Amino acid sequence: MTGAELRVLLDHALELLAKNEDELRDLDSAIGDGDLGITVSRGAEAARKAIAALPPASTPSEIIRTLGTTIASANPSSFSALVATGLLAASRSVAGRESLTVADVMTMAQQAIPAIAKRGKAEIGDKTVLDALVPSVAALEANTSDGALEAMIAAARKGIDDTAAGVSRKGRAAWLGERTIGHPDPGATAYLRFLEALREAWVRP
Repeated sequence: MTGAELRVLLDHALELLAKNEDELRDLDSAIGDGDLGITVSRGAEAARKAIAALPPASTPSEIIRTLGTTIASANPSSFSALVATGLLAASRSVAGRESLTVADVMTMAQQAIPAIAKRGKAEIGDKTVLDALVPSVAALEANTSDGALEAMIAAARKGIDDTAAGVSRKGRAAWLGERTIGHPDPGATAYLRFLEALREAWVRP
């Protein structure tokens, strides 16, 4: 995938992702401060404008780096910081590439995980975005065919479902303790919605 192709795909996906503002707001209001919906929608809108303004010949790494820095500054929050950290790590791993292969995408995902885990001081089972991200990347590693994205979506959804019955251990949600039991993690859900948006954008004419 060239930089030009990546730019079109991300523009469509981010447009779709922003439409989940109300759902993410409601999920976050149940166990957090309720700002995730606006964080995601504003970040997505700002990112679309930023990548559209890049030079036509921008590389995938430059596009992804711009995505990360824009999301971090558009509506500063802990979730924005985690997303930006992951995207910046991903962009560094493919610096200099003129186009992305499946192997490059896998490398980006693999580099994003430890960066996010370190920034958030979190691990699998803490009921964070990692509980959707890590299994989705494992699914990518096991399915490098045309069905990879579907496998990632299914794995992310299962990760969210599996941890919904647990207690949140990080962020504002951790303050509520057992009151978070039964609620899906909002950040993990935002990641799932992004994967679903990518799927829809991929098949858009």
